Amino acid sequence: MKILISTDIEGVAGVVDSQQVRAGNVEYERARQWMTAEANAAIAGAFDGGATAVYVNDSHGGFRNMIASDIDARATLITGKPRVYSMMTGLEFGVNAVALVGHHSRAQGRGVLAHTINSFAFARVMVNGIELGEPGLYGALAGQAGVPVIFGSGDQVFVEENKDFFDGAVWVETKQAMGHASAATLTPQAACARIREGMSRAVQAGKTQALTPFVIGAPYECRLQTNSPALADTFCILPGTERVDGVTLSFKAESIEYVIRTLNVFSTMSVALR
Repeated sequence: MKILISTDIEGVAGVVDSQQVRAGNVEYERARQWMTAEANAAIAGAFDGGATAVYVNDSHGGFRNMIASDIDARATLITGKPRVYSMMTGLEFGVNAVALVGHHSRAQGRGVLAHTINSFAFARVMVNGIELGEPGLYGALAGQAGVPVIFGSGDQVFVEENKDFFDGAVWVETKQAMGHASAATLTPQAACARIREGMSRAVQAGKTQALTPFVIGAPYECRLQTNSPALADTFCILPGTERVDGVTLSFKAESIEYVIRTLNVFSTMSVALR
């Protein structure tokens, strides 16, 4: 059984502040060590549960956060950008299941450091009327490939927002969000122990029962609410977009993959306004 672990940083135990998730400071250097440790806990748990191969995808920011020399040697690290499948790169290797480690709640959510893809640009993302954050979007991309999400770790808001999408998944709460930049958190050591145990259970369950992938049916329409009219102006330069109101636009796509690729193009375009 091949497992893909998509690892973000905002849901990692001990992480509560934007300084901890931005490169170039001491706080970030410590947080990336915790992120690496949680990835290793998930890798170990996957092999404990009977995985035959594990791919771990560095899925935060510039996708170069985890310390390669510290990653469990049994795993394959996916790092750097750009990538077509972004946070879900690794699906190409024929994986059987996906785990979301260190993930967070969607933009406008009440979780720690909540956002969706780009905190500067995106206020809300709806696909076929369903409001989604990164877990839902990328979980649907995995679902399009027939691959279920079997595990998730992060704060309680992340769990609550996504548990109905991923039936049968194992969840580990690493912290209780108390605000956008505050939480009652497990220690990194305690979080790693729970992630390893939960991941082992998830892989064992995935080997013995068929879990249903999260699938959003075609056709696809994405409605994107931006954080300013200037951003909507910029994004509507892309052919195929339709302006809904001052800050909102919509576009149609033939697949969830194309929805996500378009959103990532918008994210890249937003750099022009920073």
